[in-house]
Amino acid sequence: MKAVRLESIGEIFVREVEKPVPGPDDLLVRVEACGICGTDRHLLHGEFPSKPPLTLGHEFCGIVEAMGSGVTGFSLGARITGDPNISCGRCPQCLAGRVNLCHNLKAIGIARDGGFADYVIVPQKQAFEIPLTLDPVHGAFCEPLACCLHGVDMASIKAGSSVVVLGGGVIGLLTVQLARLAGATTVILSTRQQSRRALAEEIGATASVDPSAGDVIEAIAGPNGLVPGGVDVVLECAGVSETVQQSLRLAKSGGTVVILGVLPQGQKVEIEPFDILFRELRVLGSFINPFTHRRAADLVASGAIEIDKLISRRISLDEAPDVISAPAAAGEVKVLVIPGKA
Repeated sequence: MKAVRLESIGEIFVREVEKPVPGPDDLLVRVEACGICGTDRHLLHGEFPSKPPLTLGHEFCGIVEAMGSGVTGFSLGARITGDPNISCGRCPQCLAGRVNLCHNLKAIGIARDGGFADYVIVPQKQAFEIPLTLDPVHGAFCEPLACCLHGVDMASIKAGSSVVVLGGGVIGLLTVQLARLAGATTVILSTRQQSRRALAEEIGATASVDPSAGDVIEAIAGPNGLVPGGVDVVLECAGVSETVQQSLRLAKSGGTVVILGVLPQGQKVEIEPFDILFRELRVLGSFINPFTHRRAADLVASGAIEIDKLISRRISLDEAPDVISAPAAAGEVKVLVIPGKA
C-alpha cells in the first residue's frame, strides 16, 4: 500500500509499504480522508517531538475492513473516526484522569504509523463510530474539533461572554463556532487574511479585525474598541509569539487566556508577570483532546458545525509530501488527503 513517510527530519516521501495486520484489540481501517495539520509541518521540521521513520497523519476517518479477535462493539464496514492519542492508563497522570498528560503517550501519526496511507491500525479504544451517511471528509475534522472542545471547556465560556479568537486557521474557525455554541454573544476573530475574516463572519463571528491594519489591542480592547477594557476570554489559536503576547493584553482584568496554538518547541515569548498578577489573569495551556473525541464526533454528525466551507482542497497521497513541505497557501484553511484519489 501507499504511505506518506517521514523518514527523518526534513525528509518526507511516498513509499510502498506492507499493509498492516491488526493485533487482537485492533481495527484495520481503510482510510477515506486525513487532514493536513500544522503539527505535520512542525514534525517535518523537527519542531515537535516525533519518532521517525513513520507514516504521518493524525486527523483521519475510514472504514473498518478487518478486526482482531478481541474486538467487540464494531462491525466490518462501519465508519470510524480515530482519536490518535493513546494513553497508557497506568501512570500517575492517567490514574488522576489527566490522560492527555500521560507519561507514556503515543500518538498515531506522531509516535506510530498514521493516516496518510491506504490503511491505518486503530486500537479499538481509540475508535468512535460515525454514520455511514456522513460525508467521510467530515469525519477527518473530529480530531481537530476535539482539541478545540478541550480548549473551550478550559475557558469556561458562559452565556453572554465576550471572546476573542486569535488566528484564522482551521483551529480558530472551529473555535469561533464552539464559542458561539457555548453561549458567547461577542466573538471577534483576529487574522491578517481577509478571506478568513469574511469566512469567520459567515460562520459565527460577530466581528473581525485585521491586525496588520493597526494596533489590534486598541481596535479590540481600547477605549474606542469593540470591547473597551478587554474581553472575558481570549483563545490563542495561531501558534505564533506575536499572538501569544497580544492575548494577555486583550483579556480584561480577571479574564482568561487559553493557548491552543502550537509554537515550535523551544520558542520563547516575552510576558510581564506583574500584569498577570495585578490583573489576576488565568493563563492556561490546552493540550490535545482528553475525553472530547466522542463529543466532537457527535457534533460533526449533528451538522451543528460548518465544515464544508473550511475545506480548501482535496489532494492525493502522491501530492501530500509537497503540500506538507510548503507553508500553507494564502487563504487556505484545511487540505484533506484522500487515499486512492488520482
